[in-house]
Amino acid sequence: MSTSRIAERVRRIKPSPSTSAADRANELRRQGKSIVNLVVGEPDFDTPAHIRKAAAQAMDKGATRYTLMAGTLELRQAIVAKLQRENGLTYAPNEIIATSGAKSAIYSAFSITLEPGDEVIIPAPYWVSYPDMVLASDGKPVTVACPEENGFKLTAAQLEAAITPRTRWLLINSPSNPTGASYTLDEYRALAKVLARHPQVLVMTDDIYEHIRFDGQLTPHLLQAAPELRDRTLAINGVSKTYAMTGWRIGYVAGPRDLIQALDTLLSQSTGNCCSISQAAAAAALNGEQTFVSESVAIYKQRRDATLAQINAIPGLSCRTPDGAFYLYINCSGLIGKTTPEGKRLNEDGDVVMYLLEYVGVAVVAGTAYGLSPYFRLSIATSLDVLNEGCTRIARAVAALH
Repeated sequence: MSTSRIAERVRRIKPSPSTSAADRANELRRQGKSIVNLVVGEPDFDTPAHIRKAAAQAMDKGATRYTLMAGTLELRQAIVAKLQRENGLTYAPNEIIATSGAKSAIYSAFSITLEPGDEVIIPAPYWVSYPDMVLASDGKPVTVACPEENGFKLTAAQLEAAITPRTRWLLINSPSNPTGASYTLDEYRALAKVLARHPQVLVMTDDIYEHIRFDGQLTPHLLQAAPELRDRTLAINGVSKTYAMTGWRIGYVAGPRDLIQALDTLLSQSTGNCCSISQAAAAAALNGEQTFVSESVAIYKQRRDATLAQINAIPGLSCRTPDGAFYLYINCSGLIGKTTPEGKRLNEDGDVVMYLLEYVGVAVVAGTAYGLSPYFRLSIATSLDVLNEGCTRIARAVAALH
């Protein structure tokens, strides 16, 4: 028996790097330092009024009790309608489950499927929590570096090389956090041809940023390109990013009945059903008018374009134009090897990030957290004034290097 009171599956994971970076920035701010916080991936808009109103009405009607474990029928029907209307995907309500955020959905999906040593293929750069959720579920994360010259996307050849007899999952996030890269239908078809040769591999699509896309087109879905994968795929989404509802904690999963039933069983013994009031609000978000979505995306695009131009004008920094989401994944290889005014050499992107925080008070997240260096992630989910100030400070810090 271990001498530690903490289970090994928890000791093997680490705190979220983005949360740690935000905490450090807030700590410095409390100390009286001027900090431009470009860490948090959270819309800076209020939840739309009609969604808040639906929540208030639900409370007034007494909808404050337990719901069905899988979620209210109203919400699941709204999800069914959304998937058909926007994605051309057909599901029944009993193939849907609502969860306390999409993060909970991903972790729970790993929990119901992974045996010790089972492998999960995760294209890098990846959202910081993916590998640790796999580790916490006794699985083995298999990260595959997807370089900038390939658009930060997994190729069919890379997928084929990564699959082993122990592979249980392929996880795809499109548009991606942190790069904003988005797969095309043809790219999905190429991946599907590989998956056809490996029927033991399940597929998880994290679609949380699907509506935050800057070319005016709908985001393609893997199951549109390869409907034959439906019985092997969990499509995970939520209302947090699209509708500025991060605090409401509503995600959802669509997938084959056996996996949905297993999720229902696990969650019934762990989290229980998600918040009844939040479910009513989420149903209103999915069923209601969508003006907020297009208006917020237009603002994100304005921020992206302005910030991208400023970053790419700074010697030593460069950034590929993201297709969607609200981040810039900035290549800082041109700063590696330079020396700060205090005489410290910048050896990797973590050094760059700490220098920006300490020298000019700009908080960003190092690329090491996302599995591909040397980069850092900057969130554009804040005002143009804040972004402009952040870019001005970054330029000043870079100019001070030698």
